[in-house]
Amino acid sequence: MFKEKFNEGIISARDFNREDIEYILNQARVMVHNDKSSDLLKGKILATLFFEPSTRTRLSFESAMHRLGGRVIGFSSAKVSSIKKGESIADTIRTVENYSDCIVIRHPLEGAAKLAAKFAKIPIINAGSGSGEHPTQALLDLLTITEEGKKLDGLNLGIMGDLKYGRTVHSLAILLSNYDVNIYFISPKELMLRNRDKEFLRQRQVKYKEVEKYREILDVLDVLYVTRIQKERFADVEEYDRVKGFYIFTNEDLKVTKDNFKIMHPLPRVSEISAEVDSSSKAIYFKQTYYGIPMRKAILAELLSF
Repeated sequence: MFKEKFNEGIISARDFNREDIEYILNQARVMVHNDKSSDLLKGKILATLFFEPSTRTRLSFESAMHRLGGRVIGFSSAKVSSIKKGESIADTIRTVENYSDCIVIRHPLEGAAKLAAKFAKIPIINAGSGSGEHPTQALLDLLTITEEGKKLDGLNLGIMGDLKYGRTVHSLAILLSNYDVNIYFISPKELMLRNRDKEFLRQRQVKYKEVEKYREILDVLDVLYVTRIQKERFADVEEYDRVKGFYIFTNEDLKVTKDNFKIMHPLPRVSEISAEVDSSSKAIYFKQTYYGIPMRKAILAELLSF
């Protein structure tokens, strides 16, 4: 059962097999088609501990909890927590678990969610851990792809942008390793996928190819998943300046894509997709934000309902 397997929470995409993914996708589809509020989690409290900025992830978790009848406490900046005074993550978690039934945590350090789960007696949900992973984003991405008419098996998917530091990219590739997919990793050499992630994909016998010029393979793609170049992850500003603006997807690019092609983005967007693309039916990144609600409702319902 999903709840028993993930009783400590959602920490890494590597914990999911195909059966787990299909189960939670099906539960999320139920939420898509029954979007009315309920009292399923009445009396439950979700704590959202966001040590990094967030719009979509934090608000969609809070909205999902409210729609299920639960309540939310927490903070949206490390500046207003006792971390500012030098408190450890462990002590923060051991305190907050006394006030809540589940903790959603975003932190700039990779491994922070795993550390939090080590000390918690309640479920921990990883809402972004440094440049490591963001598993619930990847789950809602798969929900978006399937709800927008695509099958995961046989999918030709391009993932473009910051593949080195992009935590959404890492979790998405890991989840897709459970399917028969063709992945094209598109990035400048400086931001190619980390060796440890490529080794994982090789072990899972995932078919992938690394390219620098997306226009060379654009006509074969079913979906293009674009990410921004993350300035906040660079220790060297000059390194960031060399790669910013490396890709800018425009309406001209859409002309060579398949009729049923879709372009996605976990957002926020900087300049990597031109605003002129927004009006195309092929652009589904704002629909993607909607699917965060049913997916996170499904996750919270599984972890917290009796």
